[in-house]
Amino acid sequence: MAAKIVLALVLSLLVYAVSGETNPSACIGSAQQCRLQRLRTVEPTRRWESEGGRTELWSESEEEFQCAGVAAIRQTVQPNSLSLPNFQPAPMLVYIEQGEGLMGLTYPGCAETYELETSQELSRRRSSQMAQLQGERSRRSDQHQKIHRIRRGDILAIPAGAAHWSYNDGNEELVAFAVMDLNNHANQLDRRFRSFFLAGGEPRQEHMEGDRERTRQRRSRQQRVGFQSLFSGFSEELLAEAYNIPVNIARRLQEDDSQRGIIVRCQEEMRRMIRPDEDRQEGQRWLNGLEETVCTTRIRHNLDTQSESDFVSRQGGRVNIVNMHKLPILRFMDMSAEKGHLFPNAMYTPHWSMTDNRVVYVLRGEARVQIVDDNGNNVFDERVKRGDVFVIPQFFAVTSKAGNDGFEYVTIKTSGQPMKSPMAGYTSVIKAMPIDVLANAYQMSLRDAQNLKNSRGHQSFLLSSSRSAS
Repeated sequence: MAAKIVLALVLSLLVYAVSGETNPSACIGSAQQCRLQRLRTVEPTRRWESEGGRTELWSESEEEFQCAGVAAIRQTVQPNSLSLPNFQPAPMLVYIEQGEGLMGLTYPGCAETYELETSQELSRRRSSQMAQLQGERSRRSDQHQKIHRIRRGDILAIPAGAAHWSYNDGNEELVAFAVMDLNNHANQLDRRFRSFFLAGGEPRQEHMEGDRERTRQRRSRQQRVGFQSLFSGFSEELLAEAYNIPVNIARRLQEDDSQRGIIVRCQEEMRRMIRPDEDRQEGQRWLNGLEETVCTTRIRHNLDTQSESDFVSRQGGRVNIVNMHKLPILRFMDMSAEKGHLFPNAMYTPHWSMTDNRVVYVLRGEARVQIVDDNGNNVFDERVKRGDVFVIPQFFAVTSKAGNDGFEYVTIKTSGQPMKSPMAGYTSVIKAMPIDVLANAYQMSLRDAQNLKNSRGHQSFLLSSSRSAS
């Protein structure tokens, strides 16, 4: 009997192991793509022009993005233009690089708590104008879910499947850079970039980036990425019945206006919806997350607030991190972000990430960045500049040194509670080791080991510029 039980257990383990290996959604498959000989800055794979802006996509088919299990997108929305409602199958963090505007995020089952004009307000009008007011009410009364004011420096958390839109009500272009975590547990589809639109169609013009041969190879090995409204796949009759509307209105839901694209120019300014109260914006109050519900949870945090910086050095610069403690919704999305500003010629200490892959987007200035793999190979050694995007795989060691004009960047991470291990500075792994261990490991004298251990004094992640010792 015991032998039969042992045999049954062994067979069960074998079946479990085989099912794990053949599961296409397992994250192990993506991790095996990290056998990279060389990392590089990655350019947008595709670009679409719409009447109200442009959309640029960094495809998940790039080797670096396959390793990290992510895709990236950048949208530029012109003034008085609307990025049409859409949703993604994986969580996404959005950084506002430039401009300001409004964003709506729709949660299923949440009430429309913003009301443009109430019936009580209408009833207080003069009775002699009731007929006119009833017509005015039909034109002006509206209810909708909360709208968020977004501006430069904001990081926005968009959960998987949550429909969202953005509107540029400012005087300059609204530029947003976003990273989608395709390996996230919320995504049970394949690891391919998808965006489900509720309006619009594929833009009229598509531009391919990079040289022609590389572009041709990319296009041949990846499926065509397009943007079409979900309504276009349903029949007019069923849509009309579902919404209880005439067929001609249902037909409007299905129209594929490829001349407009997915970012449309509004005929007039959108002033009828209720805008956020600037004096009571959610980012101005501290919450611990316990009193928040799904419908009222905060989705934004500004990374330009210097008083909230996590690392500050008068000689090195500052770093501001937003994780699940600062923005509780990130606990469920398992993502985080970091914005850093290195002063001229300052360094970010060599370190490795213990919890996440990272996508770095350069905002301003330039820096020399080096990345080293597990075999001690230098897989990345480039001077990065504004607009560059590169990936830092988990556990790969990295360091950066700012140029003469400084260096500013934003990093999107695939962990809600990121942790890194520094290799130099006051809190480093070298500082934590006994002198005898250092002396024997590196074949140096006890005095040299002492200098190595204490060379940076109380400097930690951000290191000031210094001349190398002879």
